[in-house]
Parts: sequence; C-alpha cells; structure tokens
Amino acid sequence: VDLRIARPLDGSTRFVAVLSRKGGVGKTTISTLLGMAMADVREDRVIAVDANPDRGTLAERITKQTRATVRDLVTQAPSISAFSEFQTRVSRDETRLDILASDTDPLIAEAFSEDDYNVVADLAQRFYSIVITDSGTGIVHSVMRATLQRADSIVIVSGGSVDEARLASETLTWLESNGYGELVRGAVVALNTSTQGTNLIKLDEIEAHFASRVREIVRIPYDPQLATGAAIDYSALRPFTKEAVRELAATVIDGLPDRD
Repeated sequence: VDLRIARPLDGSTRFVAVLSRKGGVGKTTISTLLGMAMADVREDRVIAVDANPDRGTLAERITKQTRATVRDLVTQAPSISAFSEFQTRVSRDETRLDILASDTDPLIAEAFSEDDYNVVADLAQRFYSIVITDSGTGIVHSVMRATLQRADSIVIVSGGSVDEARLASETLTWLESNGYGELVRGAVVALNTSTQGTNLIKLDEIEAHFASRVREIVRIPYDPQLATGAAIDYSALRPFTKEAVRELAATVIDGLPDRD
C-alpha cells in the first residue's frame, strides 16, 4: 500500500475534491484522514483546504497553529512568494499534512466565492503536489463549480444508511448531467459505516449499487476516536481503521492522471 500511496506524480499539482450532499456523514473527517494517510507516506507536500462556504470545521481536526484562514490568504496572496510565507498561514500535524482553515464567521464565509477559491488554489499549486478540497454540501454554490473544474479526482462520502446512500447516488447523477461524467467514472466512494442508521445488512446492496457507477468503493469502519469530531491523532487510530484509510489514499492516488 505504501508504494501505491507514494507513487511519484510528475508535472502539475493534482486536485482531489471530497464531496457530500449531506452533513453529518463524515466528509470533513474523511478529508482529513485522506490527507493524513497521503502526507504520512509521501515525500512531497499535501494540503487540505477547507472550501466550505458555511463555516467548515476542517481546522478543528488537527491542533491549530495559526488563526489565519482562506480569507487571509485571498487578501494577502499578492505578497506571498515563498513557501515559508505560505506556511505561516496553515497548520501542520504529525503526518506533515497542512490544513488551511475556512472563515470562522459564517457571514464572511458566505462571501467565499469561485474567484476566491481560484486564488487559493493558484497559490497552493505553487507549493503542493496534492491539494485536497473539503467542499461544502451546497453542490450548486459557485465554489463547487471552481472545485470541480480543477478536480482530477473526486471522493464521494456516503453514510451507511440507505437514505444517505440515495443522496450520494443523486450527487453522482447531478454530476453526470452537468458534464462531470468522467469524474464520476473515476470516482471513489468512501462508505462511512459509523454514521447513525448504518444498515449492515444493506451495506452489500449499497456497495453493489455504487460499483456500477464509480471506479471503487472503500468502507471506513467505526472508530471511537473519530466519533467525537475532535482533533484526530493519526497514530492512535485502530489498525483496522488505519488500514482502510490507507487503502482509500492508495485508491485515490491510483486514479490520478499521469502528466508530463
């Protein structure tokens, strides 16, 4: 698995968008874990960006080292020319994953637009090989359009209940009918089996449905550490959880395009 996660990526930055139409299915947790699993193994730099226009919580998943947010980066972008300057505006955890926080004031956050995302993404691609975007649940928000236009790969997060899977499936349908069919065909579904209402009997059925539409499905098991929504200690994950998360990271890297 290490070899797959560590696959060298030549050329430009790869963008991975993590999507979910429903709150509470663990999208931000999956974004963090995916980034941690990659950063822990890879030699190059990985960043997770909170692009949730409605006060995202990505930065709460690791120990904060700065109060800077995407808003600061947008306003200060012209003056940032070196990685050392960029680095003071992100938090880094033990795996070497960098995280860029969203605005904490939802009124300001609402103003985080397509143009703002592109400013942040342009900056990030100067310094990072992989950019993971933790998206909001509003699929028609302009930030989502910018996110999808840059995405080389998408991860759809679904809970383990039939209703949650139905919403995830509708997301795939929306993407297909809006010109993102290729992203859907190469997508990975992260099936978070620790959400309320997870139906173990139906999981095989849910997987079979997604298998006909996307490239791969990876089940993420329940882990008491993740259930709290607090900062994640990657080294303290249960072995079974870590194995699943590493498989998710490897599967995503497998699908990233080669570019010269």
